[in-house]
Amino acid sequence: MLFRAFAALSLAATGAMADDHTTDVAFALDWKFEGPAAPYFAAIDNGHFEAEGLSVEITAGSGSLDAIPKVATGAYPVGFADINSLVKFLDQNPGAPVIAAMMVYDKPPFAVIGRKSLGVETPGDLENKVLGAPPPDGAWAQFPIFAAENGLDMEKITVEPVGFPTREPMLAEGNVASITGFSFSSYLNLVRLGVPEDDISTLLMADYGLDLYGNAVIVNTEFAAENPDIIEGFLKAVAAGWKDAIADPASVMPALLARNPAADSALEQRRLELAIEANVVTDFTLENGMGGIDTARMESALEQIGTVYEYQSAPDASLYFTDAYLPEGGFALK
Repeated sequence: MLFRAFAALSLAATGAMADDHTTDVAFALDWKFEGPAAPYFAAIDNGHFEAEGLSVEITAGSGSLDAIPKVATGAYPVGFADINSLVKFLDQNPGAPVIAAMMVYDKPPFAVIGRKSLGVETPGDLENKVLGAPPPDGAWAQFPIFAAENGLDMEKITVEPVGFPTREPMLAEGNVASITGFSFSSYLNLVRLGVPEDDISTLLMADYGLDLYGNAVIVNTEFAAENPDIIEGFLKAVAAGWKDAIADPASVMPALLARNPAADSALEQRRLELAIEANVVTDFTLENGMGGIDTARMESALEQIGTVYEYQSAPDASLYFTDAYLPEGGFALK
C-alpha cells in the first residue's frame, strides 16, 4: 500500500504541467554526465522535447542498476538502465511497475578491459590473475555469463571488489590485471591516466558469445498507461537527440559542457563516438531502426541469463520490453 501511495504521489508530481503548453518530466540516467549523455541534453537544447510539449530535467546516476528502483517506485517516470539488470529486478519483484520501452545500446558496452603488458589479451588470459570489479557494475553483473561462454574457471580468477573511482587507477598502476566496465568509459579513462592505447585490450563481451542487449529507456508502466502520449513524445525526442549526435558528434558537445563544465570536450566527444560506433549504430539498427529488439535474440539472451541466474519464475520477454510506444519500424538513424 505504501509503495502504491508513494508511486502515485511521485508520478502526480512528475507529470505536473510546467505551464499551459509543457509537461515536466524527470529522467534518471544510469551514470554521470559524460559523452554518451550528450544526446539527451541535445534533445533539450535543440528543442526536440519542447516540440513534444515536454520540459525535461535529467539527473545523473551511480551505476547501471541505479535508475531501476527510481522508476519502479514512481520517483521518476522514465530512466535509463541495463535491461539485463531489469530482468533480474522484475524476477525478484514481480509486478513492479517498470518496463523497457526503447533499446538504445543494441550492442551492449559490457567489457573486460586489460593491459597487454600485464598479460591480458584474450578471455583465457584472465585466469590466474586479479580482476577488479565494482559490485554495482553492469559489466560485472554479466561477467559470469561471459566466463561460462568462454569456458573460464571462476575459481582461477581472483576478483577484487573496487570502487568506480578507483577502478581505472588500479589498472593503470598495475594493482589489477583487468577490470570490468563499459568499453567506451574505461578505455578512455585509462588513456587519460596515461596508459598507452596500444597497451589496452578491450574484450567486448558481445564479441565473445553474449547475445545480451544493453541499456534501454525504461518507463513506469502506471505512468505510461495513463500518459501514453507523453512517453511516445519522450522517446521520439530521445531518438532525435541521438540522430543529431550520430550526424555530428561535435555539435552536441556544447549541450553536455553546459551541464558539466569540467568535462574534457575532446575526450567526451571521443567517448560518445565510441558508443555510437560500437553500441548504437549496428547492422540491426541500420536495417530495423533504433528502439526495438529482435525477439529471437531476446529469447537467447534470457536463456544466457538463466545459465548463471536462477529465475524465480519462468522468464517472459513481454514483462521486460514493450514496443507499444515506438513507431512502426523504429526510429531511422540517418
